[in-house]
Amino acid sequence: MFTSVQLLFAEQQNDSIVLGMSAAFKGPSRGLGIELYRGAMAYFEHINKNGGIYGKKIVIKAYDDGYNPSPTIKNTIKLVEEDKVFTLFNYVGTPTVTRILPILKSYSNRNIYLFFPFTGALPHRKPPYNEYVFNLRASYEQETGGLVENFIKIGRKKIGIFYQADAYGRSGWDGVRKTLAEYGSKIVAEATYKRGAKYSESFRKQVEILKNAGADAVISVGAYAACAGFIRDARDAGWDVPIANVSFTGSEFMINLLLEEEKKTGKKYTYNLINSQVVPSYEDMSLSAVRQYRTLMDNYNPMIPPEIMEKDYKPLKYSFVSFEGFLNAKVIVEVLKRLGKEPKRENIKKVVENIKNLDIGIDEKISFSSIKHQALDKVYYTTYKNNKFVPIKDWSEWKK
Repeated sequence: MFTSVQLLFAEQQNDSIVLGMSAAFKGPSRGLGIELYRGAMAYFEHINKNGGIYGKKIVIKAYDDGYNPSPTIKNTIKLVEEDKVFTLFNYVGTPTVTRILPILKSYSNRNIYLFFPFTGALPHRKPPYNEYVFNLRASYEQETGGLVENFIKIGRKKIGIFYQADAYGRSGWDGVRKTLAEYGSKIVAEATYKRGAKYSESFRKQVEILKNAGADAVISVGAYAACAGFIRDARDAGWDVPIANVSFTGSEFMINLLLEEEKKTGKKYTYNLINSQVVPSYEDMSLSAVRQYRTLMDNYNPMIPPEIMEKDYKPLKYSFVSFEGFLNAKVIVEVLKRLGKEPKRENIKKVVENIKNLDIGIDEKISFSSIKHQALDKVYYTTYKNNKFVPIKDWSEWKK
């Protein structure tokens, strides 16, 4: 005999597909979780308004983890055990995702998968955990490898690295180290910072370490508050070398902090900056996905649930992060459609691995297979000019 609460829950499950998300919605990295959520919801709102998936609405059940592993573990167990989500989606960060991989493995008999985490780390791309995770984005190894290659081509061979002292930072560090080794070189110096560092903190010691080692380019693998703080302190020290950041940094958040600093001090901070990205530019109106993304973000302007929202947060109109969330949503909608009117978890793996050459409106087709759970390999390079991030067409302006 069902209780009224159980019947209500069953009804809700019948008319909706619930995706579970744990991410930073509060704290110094909150923009990443919030904008990833907003981008995904812009597309889900569009789908829901147009009949959903065979009449079922897509819902994101989201919890804040502050970009810390312990809450992520608790949130994941709660999403699976109590909320009975259909699958996990849009998690943010390497230190958080790597800690839930054993949990995914323990739930393998329930066919619980994680779709499209916002991290390019390798642990969930390699055995034994790769079979429980599906990735859309390229890896940090691909991002940092490309940055190293481009710097070496323009004569900047003494590369230093500034990175977050955890699994995320080490993942990027490893990509830099491996690519330099292919060219018979080594990291010239390295400096770290503690996860959760705020922009207001000083990064002068890290700047000194890399500057004194004679680095002629720096690759940063961190979150936007710390990376912006490092750039500020480097420029204040009169150090003008190119500083590159990876996609996870959150380009717009980093730039906004530096623009505020420019207003306060009258100094210039937003030059000689390079950001690798794993999705095309949201300024590229030749792409149908970009046109749709901008239209739906404008139409719906989705917000996160108030219980996990800090009142002082100002949403970004567009960003690389929300565009990635939007593309994540497009692909998972295709998966849900292919699962049919009565979606079953046990069919997920087979359905996803059979997606070949799917056109989602960007310049690359999407494919998965039983041996490859990462759909995209392309890395895009941007720099900040004329008040926006523009594609780098010629690296020679940074030639040594």
